Amino acid sequence: MGGDFGPEVAIPGLAKSLERHPELRFHLFGIEDVCRPILDRHPKLSSASEFHHCEIAVRMDDKPSKALRQGRWRSSMWRSIEAVKNGDADVGVSAGNTGALMAMSRFCLRTMANIERPAIAAIWPTVRGESIVLDVGATMGADAQQLIDFSMMGAAMARALFEIEKPTVGLLNIGVEEIKGQEEVKEAGRILKVSGLPGMDYRGFVEGDDLGRGTVDVVVTEGFSGNIALKAAEGTARQIGEYLRAAMTRTLLARLGYILAKSAFDRLREKMDPGKVNGGVFLGLNGVIIKSHGGTDADGFAAAVDVAHDMARNDLISKIENDLKIYHARVSATDIAEQEQQ
Repeated sequence: MGGDFGPEVAIPGLAKSLERHPELRFHLFGIEDVCRPILDRHPKLSSASEFHHCEIAVRMDDKPSKALRQGRWRSSMWRSIEAVKNGDADVGVSAGNTGALMAMSRFCLRTMANIERPAIAAIWPTVRGESIVLDVGATMGADAQQLIDFSMMGAAMARALFEIEKPTVGLLNIGVEEIKGQEEVKEAGRILKVSGLPGMDYRGFVEGDDLGRGTVDVVVTEGFSGNIALKAAEGTARQIGEYLRAAMTRTLLARLGYILAKSAFDRLREKMDPGKVNGGVFLGLNGVIIKSHGGTDADGFAAAVDVAHDMARNDLISKIENDLKIYHARVSATDIAEQEQQ
C-alpha cells in the first residue's frame, strides 16, 4: 500500500521479480478492494501469493508516533513486519513511510544483541559496479562503537549481496589522514585497524568523492551525513539527466546524434536512476526489512524484492550475528589481557 503509487507499482514489481526467481512465495498485506483487481491481472503472482486483508494502511505523511499508535496490530505495514517476526516470511519489503517502517520494525523485531541502534544500508552505483553505504538515515549521530557495529553489519551485507569473501570497508571522513575528523570517527578507525576481524578488510578513511569511485565495497558513516550524501547523489543524477535532455534537443544535429546514440543514453539513464538501484536494508534488527524507494516504478520495486531474495538466500542475519560474536569475543579477550597486565 505504500510509496507514491501503492499497489499499482508494487504488484507488477512482484510479478517481475517472480519471473526472475520462480521459487519465491509472497504474503501480501493490504486493503483487498484496492489490491485484488490489480493482483487478478497477474495470475502467476496470484497463485504464488497469499493475500491478507488489513483494516488500514499507513500514510506516507503519517508521523512515526501516529503510525505506531493507530497502525499497531492492524495496518498492512505492521502485519508484514509481524510476519517476519513470526517466521512466516524470511524478509519484508515496503515502499511506505520510512520513519514509520523503522519505528514499527524496531518495536516489533527489536534490535539484535549488542546492537544499540539499527542502520539503513543503501546500494550505491559506482564506476566499479555497486557498493554499500550506511547509515543513510536511521541514526543521527553515532559514537565509535556504533560505527564499528555499522562496519560489521555492512560487511556482512556485502558478503550476502555481492558474495565477496572479505569486502573492503572504509569510514567516511573529511580526509584520509588519521588525524582528521571527529573523535568518534578516529576512535572507530583505530579500533577497526587493530581488530583484524575476519569478515572485512578495513582500508581506513575515505572521502565523499570515493562514494562514486567505488574505492571500497562498504562506506560507513552516521545517518545525518549519509542521508545528505544520498539525497545529493540522487539530485545530481537528476540534474545531469536534465542537462543531457536539454542538450540533446537543442538543435537538429543534436537530435540526430541522440537518435544514433540512444542505446548508450538509455544505459546511462538506467545507471543514474535512483529508483532502479533500489532496496535500502534495515540492519541490526532480529529480522530483515527492505525499504524500497517511495517514488520507484515496477522495475525498481522488483529490484528491491531481488535484494530481499539475496538477503534471505544468503542468510544475512546469521552472518551479522557471527561477526558480532567474533568481535565481542576479541574485545573481551583484550580486556582480560589488559587487566592481567595491570
